[in-house]
Amino acid sequence: MGIIVNKENQNDELSRRISADLRTKMTEGVGVIDGDEPDLIDDSEYVKNFKKTSKFGWIWIVLILLAVASLVSIILL
Repeated sequence: MGIIVNKENQNDELSRRISADLRTKMTEGVGVIDGDEPDLIDDSEYVKNFKKTSKFGWIWIVLILLAVASLVSIILL
């Protein structure tokens, strides 16, 4: 005695399972709009005591670039 297995039935069953899984994942994420997912990086323990850069943070970059430029000019002259 044997069992006749139809390949089309297996593919249909697999397709049905995959589509059901995708449907459940989509319904779970319905409340999330593109790009509005929280990344929770601000809540992590690593950045707990960090402070955000103020609006004058770009001054540090300018000062560092000026220091590098002056070192290069001293070395080349």
